[in-house]
Amino acid sequence: MPFFVPLLGLAVFAQGTSEFMLSGLLPDIAADLHLPLSAAGSLTSAFAVGMSVGAPLMALLSLRWPRRRALLTFLIAFLLVHVVGALTTSYPVLLATRVVAALANAGFLAVALATATAVVAPDAKARATSVLLGGTTMACIAGVPAGAYLGEVWGWRAAFWAVALVSLPAVAAIVWAVPADGGRGPAHGAGADGVPPAGARGELRALRSRRLLVILLLGALVNGATFCTFTYLAPLVTEVAGIGVGWVPVMLALFGLGSFVGVGIGGRLGDARPVPLLALGGPALLVGWVVLALAAGSPAAVVVLVFVQGTLSFAVGSTLVSQALYAAAGAPTLAGGCATATLNVGAALGPWLGGAALSTHLGYRAPVWVSASLLVPALLTAAVAAAGSRSLRRTAGGGGDAERREQPEQPAGA
Repeated sequence: MPFFVPLLGLAVFAQGTSEFMLSGLLPDIAADLHLPLSAAGSLTSAFAVGMSVGAPLMALLSLRWPRRRALLTFLIAFLLVHVVGALTTSYPVLLATRVVAALANAGFLAVALATATAVVAPDAKARATSVLLGGTTMACIAGVPAGAYLGEVWGWRAAFWAVALVSLPAVAAIVWAVPADGGRGPAHGAGADGVPPAGARGELRALRSRRLLVILLLGALVNGATFCTFTYLAPLVTEVAGIGVGWVPVMLALFGLGSFVGVGIGGRLGDARPVPLLALGGPALLVGWVVLALAAGSPAAVVVLVFVQGTLSFAVGSTLVSQALYAAAGAPTLAGGCATATLNVGAALGPWLGGAALSTHLGYRAPVWVSASLLVPALLTAAVAAAGSRSLRRTAGGGGDAERREQPEQPAGA
């Protein structure tokens, strides 16, 4: 794997840190800018909306650019708006920087996924994907706590400066190491995956794949379940499990560590054995949410299950992202953009459903039950899609075997 791919992961680390770090900085931002906390909270919503809406739009916009130029444009824009955010005293300007940062983040991740999977072997998309998504998991483990610490010691603006500084090595790596065509090959020919680049119309046509749509839906549901519980993990730990509030950062880091392990598992197995991984990981994820909801009063059980669920969630989730890229080989950039968008839709929908459920008699266990509930339609959808796929292969006869020999193993939702 080219050495610049992990450096693209460093940029993803900076972007993931930016996305999640505001949870620890909002009170300071509100006090500094003389805002109600709810207004400061809209900075987080603005980023989520920008990611969801911007991912496919930015991916479409970048199709006519060489990939190196697209990566540089998005990353430099992301860096500069953090400088502006660190300097401004205006809430509207800060809000605008969050929207622009989200759009740049979404575009960068879509192009980075297409670039990373184009420069590796055709059957190594999951490994390349795991390197990039590893940046997001490391943001949960190290970036967000570091941002909170900087905010506490030097003020919230220091966290914005830090994100800009961490982005600089990735800018240098793109300038020096990423091929101008981003792995497309001479004169924009076929990339390492053997698939010639399609124009905007070609990529849009490739997105009509039923398999891709199923995978994107599964990704949204799995990610919704993940962030539903993750968002309300602190009160679950303190109020239900009875673990001291001082241990909340440790529990969040434990979930992040599990997510890092899960992405590694997805990278190792997602290319060669995606079907067993998803067929076993999906039901195990559902069982884990149910057990966590039932055993949330036990500190020992919560400690174990927080790590296990972080691992399963990101092993399944990262595999679905790589399978989306396999399913839309003719639309690598837009597939990456759509995968980014659907994951962020899930990340926004899950916490909203979990928050709405808090008022029920289930209390702080409610978000965990919502996470389990989101896995039920995901597993049913995968089962129906798999049954339909088997039926089509039986109808097609021997031709289906030839087709499967030419493609990586497909997930249960294929």
